Amino acid sequence: MFLTAEEEAVLAGEEGPTRQQLMEILVAMGKVFEAEKMVPIRSAQVSGASYKTIGRWGLEWLSSLDAKASVPAILNPVGMDRIRWKEMEIDPVFAKNQLDVIAAYERLGIRLECTCTPYYLTITEYGDHLAWSESSAVAYANSVIGARTNREGGPSALAAAILGRTPAYGLHLVENRSPVLSFHVEDAPEKSDESWYGALGYLAGKIAGNRVPIFTGIRPSRDQLKNLGAAMAATGATALYHVQDITPEARVFKYDTSALESITITASEVADVYSSAEPDAVAIGCPHCSDEELTKIAEKLQGCRVKKPLYIFAAKGVITRSAESVGIIEKSGARVFADTCMVVSPALEQYKTIMVSSGKALAYVPNMCGAASVIGTLDDCLSAACR
Repeated sequence: MFLTAEEEAVLAGEEGPTRQQLMEILVAMGKVFEAEKMVPIRSAQVSGASYKTIGRWGLEWLSSLDAKASVPAILNPVGMDRIRWKEMEIDPVFAKNQLDVIAAYERLGIRLECTCTPYYLTITEYGDHLAWSESSAVAYANSVIGARTNREGGPSALAAAILGRTPAYGLHLVENRSPVLSFHVEDAPEKSDESWYGALGYLAGKIAGNRVPIFTGIRPSRDQLKNLGAAMAATGATALYHVQDITPEARVFKYDTSALESITITASEVADVYSSAEPDAVAIGCPHCSDEELTKIAEKLQGCRVKKPLYIFAAKGVITRSAESVGIIEKSGARVFADTCMVVSPALEQYKTIMVSSGKALAYVPNMCGAASVIGTLDDCLSAACR
């Protein structure tokens, strides 16, 4: 792999042991994937942020590093709301360890906006090279924005944040971004909420695996695209997908799908993913809610009072912008938490059955929370919470 003189100097330890160690990570990864060079990145999103997932040894490694991020970098969701963790009934010992993890990242220059939706908070444009790590964020950046990022691991995303570059392989290269599989969606409803696209992605991800698919027969909005990609990344390993005439690269390149393997998914198959099981709690915001989603939830909860725990998750910046909607939501008894989500927080481990509105959460909740998960529309979720 070709390195510039600057990169060679870092690798030789001329800028200190931390930057040397992190360059070794990137070079080793580049060699494994046969990258020819490094590529500068515009931003990074760093995972390995919840103490629930990285534990003591991850914290010790972070604490050993001494460097600063050289590009804008955001943290993935952590195990609790940094301010309101007591309301989430988080164990104080866990809270202390989590705050230590956050402090370690802050010392490294990572912005403490802990979210899986960095695209709501940072300017990301078509063609930008990134080093993002959270699966749904990667799918959104590649597919909906047309930026370029592989799905980074926590250490490689942190290395890229500090060094400002990442190996140029995989989805950084235009030749790897063409579709190899076609999904035709039959009888898609003209009007459906975001959960329908989550259920569609839940099915499609199992088939696509890590292949790049293109969809025909649907016309989703941005929030619907978010749910589609997030679910495919959870049940498969989809980091990029296209929707004909909708997503940017499908409009720019006009892909010929005639020779691709074609699979039909029917609306009735998507309907079968839903369940009418009665939950103990309801959780919305996986991926984190947009401003528009918080507004919609507030409109539906106006004048209602929840009877079951209703958790809603969003980035702190989005919550601040949507203060009026959040006030209406919390007046109902629901809680809107920042910095965390149902998957990486221990707060939801107390429930047996959790209703969600996303295919990503449907896939992750059983393993990450030890609870059964059922998916419903937004109306189903809010009705279940208010019953």
